[in-house]
Amino acid sequence: MPHMTVEYTNNLQGIHEAKLMAALTNAVCDHPTVADEADVKARIAALSSYQIGRNNAGRAFAHVELRLMAGRTPEVKKELSDRLAAVLKAEIPAQDALQVQLSVDIVDMDKPCYFKGKL
Repeated sequence: MPHMTVEYTNNLQGIHEAKLMAALTNAVCDHPTVADEADVKARIAALSSYQIGRNNAGRAFAHVELRLMAGRTPEVKKELSDRLAAVLKAEIPAQDALQVQLSVDIVDMDKPCYFKGKL
């Protein structure tokens, strides 16, 4: 915990996955409520199968979901959401022929059901 998933449509051009993931991870790790940077786990996926409304033509999206252990205040979640949104805006290049939707969702994880172990 936290777990971050980044998904974007594969019609977006100029996405540098490693750079985007590093910038998003830094935005989370730099927040004062994240005690250990090693707890932040991120993954990224370019989607080849997706639907945007009724017609995909000229449309694309990038979405970040950040899953956090329940208990953070709405203000903290908003700060994290704003940080991640700022990274998306900075790191995803403008697309001439596409209407691009950016979104961020902060999700509470249920602590009694979450398992974390080490090998």
